[in-house]
Amino acid sequence: MVEDCHSEVTLDSDAPGNTDFTGVDSFVTSTAMTAERAYYHCGDFFIKRGLRPSEYKTTHRGTKHIPRLGKQRLQNEAATLRFIRRVSNIPVPTLYGAFEVDESFILIMEHIDGVAMSDLTEDQKCVVRTEVEQYLATLRGIKSNTIGGPSGIVLPPYRVMRPSDKNEWPRKVSKDGGYVFCHNDLAQHNIIVDPKTLKIRAIIDWE
Repeated sequence: MVEDCHSEVTLDSDAPGNTDFTGVDSFVTSTAMTAERAYYHCGDFFIKRGLRPSEYKTTHRGTKHIPRLGKQRLQNEAATLRFIRRVSNIPVPTLYGAFEVDESFILIMEHIDGVAMSDLTEDQKCVVRTEVEQYLATLRGIKSNTIGGPSGIVLPPYRVMRPSDKNEWPRKVSKDGGYVFCHNDLAQHNIIVDPKTLKIRAIIDWE
């Protein structure tokens, strides 16, 4: 159970033993904060949350940076983690909880030990690349006749959203089921590898 700002949230039943926390910001030091997210590590847990309005950053032009579809992207990641675990053998962190507190949407998931593929030698990367290609083939085999993620929301990559003011995108339909599932940020830093066996421990960041 997570307790934050007097709100109680029950985690999924497969969460590890000690799940009693008092406030996401009080039980652990933030490992990182970007213009859109705060990240925490606490034992078996990794926590990712959207910034509260009071935490929004000021740009060099003196304007507030307001994350585009920040809550929706985290909701989509939660739905995607559950979906990928259900329909494929692609390793992803176990999601233990997804909820909103104090205008901040929070994901609590399994902490994955390992190193990023980007930190490996070129020879090691060649070994890992074979497994990556297998998972890419698996993703291409997951097809749909409508665009959008498992959350039901259409969330284009930032390079598509940036030129537009739109925050809602239509769910286009393909008659031949021609849409395939994509990660959209399958960079080496999002592939966590066991440094000894060079097996992929998890693919992360499914926003």
